[in-house]
Amino acid sequence: MLTIDQATYDAIVAHARRDHPDEACGVVAGAVGSDLPTRHVPMLNAAMSPTFYEFDSTDLLKLYREMDDRDEEPVVIYHSHTATEAYPSRTDTDLAQEPGAHYVLVSTEECGNGDGPTPFRSYRIVDGQVTEEDVTVVAAYGEAVEESPRDTSR
Repeated sequence: MLTIDQATYDAIVAHARRDHPDEACGVVAGAVGSDLPTRHVPMLNAAMSPTFYEFDSTDLLKLYREMDDRDEEPVVIYHSHTATEAYPSRTDTDLAQEPGAHYVLVSTEECGNGDGPTPFRSYRIVDGQVTEEDVTVVAAYGEAVEESPRDTSR
């Protein structure tokens, strides 16, 4: 299960809407071994495409060096789909290289840049196997918030 704070959830959705009609992409880093996404890093889609995303190799190298210096790892790797559902494509599955990460997809198919539904779904992708997982959105980390998993498909 992915647990994510409301501010980070909102920032990912805002990034997806802002970059529409191109796919948005980014990383949420967290302390190594914590499984807690704490530092949102929106990235540039170097492909600048509505059907494909690609991290800029220089920016990605810089990010991995920063994460290493800060004892962080990619907890969430996200991107948006602009014309399809929030489910990993074959290309997404083939490119998934972080078995410990949560792969989040946001669909802007219905809302584009505006208000409206933005399905937000999380997956584990290991050795080409895709497994959807629940997403729980909390007000903030460390609070005793007892929430049931939120329906993030709308």
